[in-house]
Amino acid sequence: MEDFEGKLAVVTGGGTGMGRELVRQLASDGCHVATCDVIDENLNETLQTVSSESPDVNVSGFHCDVGVEDDVIAFAAHVREVHDTDQANLLFNNAGIGGGGSFVSGSREEWERTFGVCWYGVYWCAREFMPMLIASDEGHIVNTSSVNGFWASLGPGISHTAYSAAKFAVKGFSEALITDLRLNAPHVSVSVVMPGHIGTSIGINSQRILTGKDTFDLADEAIAEIRRRWEEAGMPIQNESDDQIRERVKAQRNAFRDNAPTTAAEAATIILDGVRENRWRILVGDDAHRLDERVRSAPEKAYNFDFIGMREIDDPRPPSRSAID
Repeated sequence: MEDFEGKLAVVTGGGTGMGRELVRQLASDGCHVATCDVIDENLNETLQTVSSESPDVNVSGFHCDVGVEDDVIAFAAHVREVHDTDQANLLFNNAGIGGGGSFVSGSREEWERTFGVCWYGVYWCAREFMPMLIASDEGHIVNTSSVNGFWASLGPGISHTAYSAAKFAVKGFSEALITDLRLNAPHVSVSVVMPGHIGTSIGINSQRILTGKDTFDLADEAIAEIRRRWEEAGMPIQNESDDQIRERVKAQRNAFRDNAPTTAAEAATIILDGVRENRWRILVGDDAHRLDERVRSAPEKAYNFDFIGMREIDDPRPPSRSAID
C-alpha cells in the first residue's frame, strides 16, 4: 500500500503520542481516518488539530475503551455509519497503557486492566474490523507491540509483567497472522511495530486511566508503594515527603515524554514508511535496533543483572517505551 490517499484508516489511541501523529500524517496524505481514545479532551485536541491541518479529509472521533469489548463493537458501528462504508484499508492497533508491574505483589485489578488494554484491545479490534479489511481491495493491520515484546524487562530492579506479557502476545499474534492472512485473505497484510523509548505521555495517561487521577493526586498508598520500590533500589529518598515523591514521579513522566531519543512524529513516520514498504517487522528507534541485536546475540543472558548495565531508576508504572498511547 504505497499510497494512502482516499483510503480509510482506523487508529486506536489517537488522542496523544504516536496515535495522534499517525492520524495527522495519514490525514495529510489524503487518508480518511476514524480514531478513538478513552480520554475525551485528548481526542478532541487531535480532531481540532487535524481538521485545521487537513480540512479535505473525513476524520471522525469516538470515545472508546479498547479494553472493553462492547466499546470496540460500538466503535466499529460508528466507523461504518459515519464513514458510510463496510470497508477499511488500514487498522492501527496503537492504544496501550503501562501498569501491572508485579504479578507477585501487585494489584490483580491493575494487572488485568493493563493486560486487557494492551492485548485484548488488539484482539477485539482485529476481530471487529477484520470483515471490513477483507471487504476492501487492499488492507493492512498494524499492531503495536514493543521492545518489551521481545525483552520482558525494564532492568533488574523493576518488575514489568503485565505490559510485557501483553506485548509478547501482540507480537506472536501478528507473526501468526502472516501465514493466516496469506492463506485466507491474501490482499490483507500485517505488521508488528516494536518501538523503543518514544516521546509520549504514556506514563501520564496510564495514571489517569488506571486511577482516574493525575500524577500529583496519587493516593497515599500508591506513594508508599513507589517509596518502597525506590528505597529497595537504593535511591536516597528517606527524608523526602510524600509530596516530594509525587513531584519526582511527575518530573520523571514529563522527562520520559520530553527527553526521548525518538519523537512521536518521527515514530509515526517510521511506521507509515514500513507500511508502504510492506515490512512485517518494524523496529522504531535506534535504541530498539540495538536492544533487538543484543537480545538476539545473547538470549540466555537477557535477564542477567549486567545485561544492560546501570539503568536510570524510574517509576515502576510506565513501560520503557511509548506504546501506545
